[in-house]
Amino acid sequence: MRIAYFDCFAGAGGDMIAGAMLDAGVDAQFLKDQLDSLGIEGLEIAITRVSKCGIEAVKFTPVAAEAKKHRHLKDIVELIENSSIADAAKERAVKIFGMLAEVEAEIHNTTAEKIHFHEVGAADSIVDVVSACVGIFALGVEKVYCSAVSVGAGTVKCDHGVMPVPAPATAEIVRRAKMPVRTGPAEVELLTPTAAAILAEFVTEFGAMPAMQIESIGYGAGTYDSCEFANTLRLLVGTASEDETQSDSVCLLETNIDDATGEVMGFVMEGLFERSALDVFCDPIQMKRNRPAVKLSVLCKIEDVGKIEEYIFGQGVTSGIRKQIVKRAKLEREFVTVQTRYGAVNIKVGFYNGKEVIAKPEYSECAKIAKEQNIGIKSVMSEAMSAYQKITGASDKC
Repeated sequence: MRIAYFDCFAGAGGDMIAGAMLDAGVDAQFLKDQLDSLGIEGLEIAITRVSKCGIEAVKFTPVAAEAKKHRHLKDIVELIENSSIADAAKERAVKIFGMLAEVEAEIHNTTAEKIHFHEVGAADSIVDVVSACVGIFALGVEKVYCSAVSVGAGTVKCDHGVMPVPAPATAEIVRRAKMPVRTGPAEVELLTPTAAAILAEFVTEFGAMPAMQIESIGYGAGTYDSCEFANTLRLLVGTASEDETQSDSVCLLETNIDDATGEVMGFVMEGLFERSALDVFCDPIQMKRNRPAVKLSVLCKIEDVGKIEEYIFGQGVTSGIRKQIVKRAKLEREFVTVQTRYGAVNIKVGFYNGKEVIAKPEYSECAKIAKEQNIGIKSVMSEAMSAYQKITGASDKC
């Protein structure tokens, strides 16, 4: 599978996404021809190479003779639909602008049809979105990953006046996409609404870089210059490792606790599972001055980090939490329903490289049957596995 990974260590802009794609292998003349079909008056595309803190990157700069227009959604959709770009790219571009319209409408308490696009209705934003959609398909990418995104800090001046960073539209897109973000590394806007919408549309997983064989690397340059960091977006394109389709990224939160009773820790662990933790466990450790303690570890989805963190701090058991994004390999799984004399039970079956390596009854279903029928849970589980082995001829992998 051909995959791409956006490394947004210095944020992202639509021009940076387009520049990174060009640097990663998209043919410049092909892209220009595709953009010409939009029919935007006097459109010219400048593609240059620049240096950002020693990193060579492509600067993508669309310039149009038209005055800055405030378009409605239907005007932008018409431009895209009447172009000669591929239907798949058209569909994604229209969806991106539909997302932007919905967000702007929600912020301004109106409808998507009535909303006037300001900055994102200008020719350069339209070109940025279409370039990203054309570029993804031109690179042959089937799945897109992305790092946590730097958004900058401070304020930004736009058509609506001075706004906090991230701007309201950007913040709402980030929220909807459950996109992990971080402030900095400068007091400027580093993530634009256009780029946020592009990433929200294409990225299927945010987190650590996936296991992949890198084939090309592209850097797209932003407009901000700094001597402290390279204002560039890095794009890595390549082939996923064989097991990558059965892996994902999760967050590991850890904290050392030396002043909580067993009852309190049990209560905390139960609460964490209620808040969608994937797994919770404690390890005995020794802390400073040889105090016996426990290390609380929590695995959760990246989008659930906020509520998990809030809950742990709210219980008053620690004053600090360590966090890291980790990759998790997973077996391909399916469920097989078997009939037993106690009732129906689902068997969870795991496969590695197409071969069955584990099969076990669903505990919660077996426990429910055992309680309702006042029988031992081991009897229910054994009966379920026997039924599974009869219909599949599989050996006991429970």
